[in-house]
Amino acid sequence: MIATLALIQDTDSGSPIGTIFMVLLGLGLVFFLFLFLQFANLYVQSLLTKAGVGLLDMFAMRLRKVSPKDIVGARVMLVQARLSDVDKRDLEAHVLAGGNVTRVVRSLIAANRAGIALDFRTAASIDLAGRDVLEAVKTSVTPKVIDCPNPASGKSEIAAVAADGIQVLAKARVTVRTNIARLVGGAGEETIIARVGEGIVSTIGSKDSHKEVLANPDDISKTVLRRGLDAGTAFEIVSIDIADVDIGNNIGARLQADQAEADKRVAQAMAEKRRAMAVAAEQEFKATVMENRAKLVLAEAEVPRAMAEALKSGNLGVLDVYRMRNIQADTAMRESLGTPEAGSQGGGAPKAP
Repeated sequence: MIATLALIQDTDSGSPIGTIFMVLLGLGLVFFLFLFLQFANLYVQSLLTKAGVGLLDMFAMRLRKVSPKDIVGARVMLVQARLSDVDKRDLEAHVLAGGNVTRVVRSLIAANRAGIALDFRTAASIDLAGRDVLEAVKTSVTPKVIDCPNPASGKSEIAAVAADGIQVLAKARVTVRTNIARLVGGAGEETIIARVGEGIVSTIGSKDSHKEVLANPDDISKTVLRRGLDAGTAFEIVSIDIADVDIGNNIGARLQADQAEADKRVAQAMAEKRRAMAVAAEQEFKATVMENRAKLVLAEAEVPRAMAEALKSGNLGVLDVYRMRNIQADTAMRESLGTPEAGSQGGGAPKAP
């Protein structure tokens, strides 16, 4: 204080040191006014709520490209909710990592009011993992209902077939609660829908008749619920309710009809194969007959040649040839008389009156 008064006196006397001091003091005052005017509202808010964020802290946040408004607002909410154990450095680090510090703080406050164990580190990791941590806390307090199957997939009912071949169409609603401890790394709603759908199909398929499903639809939900389908997911299944059960097509009869049609086509193909083989065998037989006839004609053609050779060599006489031709003519006449067609045409012996 004495040195300051001395410097002021030196300034009054025109000393260079005093002039420099006054310049520096003026620059400091301008810098302070600049900071105060820039962060006046935030500083007053932090000061009144005891958030613990000073002017220099706000200026340093601005240099680090962190919004002082977000940090001050988060600290104010934490202090007012009596959760002041979260340091402003942790909030600033979460913002620099690309997280939403406002939703994280709101989720901490909501979890604290609901009696759910949730610390800043866990909430920040959930937020950085891409999950909506505030929505997760709300779902943990108030369970939500998931339609199975998901209407967005284009299916409104799950189709399953009982042991008697009747198709059963079922629609389920799954009530789930968020499991905060398994939110990071746990499977989402799609896995829950897929597992519940698979459980419904296998349960209906194990029934001997579709009438059992219609009589006791709650057996489906009880059987599926006992399988622990929420293991490894970010949710805890509270209940599975069968909203609607309808009867579809007779799949068993359709399959039997399709099988009969296929068997008929196979039988027709086999019959066509056998017919083709029979036609081929018949053609082979005809070819063999024609071949044998050709051989017979060739053999008959050799007879006149042999007779000529016999006549020439003297082994056969002319009378013998005439006698053989008479026998052939007599035989031909008898054959013609013994044929019914020849008798009807006027040939042969006349009939007795």
